[in-house]
Amino acid sequence: MLVGLISDTHGMMRPEALRALKDVELILHAGDVGRPGVLDALRGIAPVYAVYGNVDAADGDLRSALDLTLDRVRVHVSHGHELGSPTPAALAARYDADVIVYGHTHRALVTQIGPTLIVNPGAAGAARFDLKPSIGLLTLPDRNARIVLL
Repeated sequence: MLVGLISDTHGMMRPEALRALKDVELILHAGDVGRPGVLDALRGIAPVYAVYGNVDAADGDLRSALDLTLDRVRVHVSHGHELGSPTPAALAARYDADVIVYGHTHRALVTQIGPTLIVNPGAAGAARFDLKPSIGLLTLPDRNARIVLL
């Protein structure tokens, strides 16, 4: 199963992000969606599960966190702002999952802490903090993740 990971769109849906996600079976948005049109565009590709970030209002489309089992892999998705400045170590200590997906920092990363794979797909919205926009792709059940620069 190929899962698209996206975060920190801040209301902007880049055509490059849609192209990078074109072959995924499911999309996880790790918050700071910015506006409903972002989720509508993503739903044109695959089913979408999304959490709210610090710039979003909690509503019917956005949850505070998601705990899913996908292809026998336990996946936790949250924005990360609930921890202040999220770090992989803090996330691994707080959430019991095989894979943790988060956003908030705008910094893409893939790292392993013990048995837990931790992925931040970076920010797919406007370029900020001298960081290039990016998304992530996660293959399950083997838990391989990679970052795609936009």
